[in-house]
Amino acid sequence: MNKTAKHSAMALLAATIGLCASLAQAQAVDRVYAIDGRGEVVMDPYGLCWRTNFWTPAAAAKDPAGCTCDKDLLPKEVCEPKAAPVAAAPAAPAPAPAAAPARDKVTVAADALFDFNKATLRPEGKAKLDDVVAKSQQLVLEVVIAVGHADRIGSAAYNQKLSEKRAASVKDYLVSKGIPANRIYTEGKGSKQPVTKPGDCKGPKSPKVIACLQPDRRVDIEIIGTKK
Repeated sequence: MNKTAKHSAMALLAATIGLCASLAQAQAVDRVYAIDGRGEVVMDPYGLCWRTNFWTPAAAAKDPAGCTCDKDLLPKEVCEPKAAPVAAAPAAPAPAPAAAPARDKVTVAADALFDFNKATLRPEGKAKLDDVVAKSQQLVLEVVIAVGHADRIGSAAYNQKLSEKRAASVKDYLVSKGIPANRIYTEGKGSKQPVTKPGDCKGPKSPKVIACLQPDRRVDIEIIGTKK
C-alpha cells in the first residue's frame, strides 16, 4: 500500500470511530419524544411532537427537544437560562412577544362518559364534553387531543382497543358539535399509564377492586389554541 492510500485509510478509520462514538453518545441520552432515523423529533400533522410513554414534564425538561416541543409546560428557568451580566448599552424597545398557545387540559373519568367496560357515550358524558366544546370556542383552535385510558382488568390487547374506541367516541361527539375532524387527534394508551400505584388495588376482579381502579379509567382531553 502506498503512502497516500495508507493515509486515506487511516483518515477513514478515524472518521468511522468518531461517528460511532457520536451515535453511542446520542443513544445514551434519555429521550421522551419519538426520534426518526435522522435524529429529528417526529411531529404529528398539527406540528406537535410525538411523546413516548416515558414523557412527563420533569423528563421533558431534561430532553434536548423539551423547550422546542413543550416550552409552555416547562419551568421558565429551564428554557430561558439567565445570561451572564454585561455592560448594557441603551436598549431599544423590545418587540411585543408572540402569544404562546393556550393549553387547557381536562381529565374526565371514563365512568362519567361511559358505562363500565363500554365505549358508548352516556348522556352525562355528553354534558361533560359540551364543556370542552365551550372552552374550545374561546380559542382560535389548533388541536384537541383526546387520549383514552383503561384499568388493568382484562388483557392488554383488549384494554388497548377499548381505550381507542373511547377516544374515537369522544372525537365523533366533538365533530357533531362543530369541531373540525382534522383538528382532533385521538390516541389510546390501554392500561399502560395507570394513576393508581401497583399496591393500591390488590386482589382479583371484584366490585371493590373495580371501584378502587376508577382513577385509571379516564380520558385526558387537551385543548390547544390561541386566545381570541
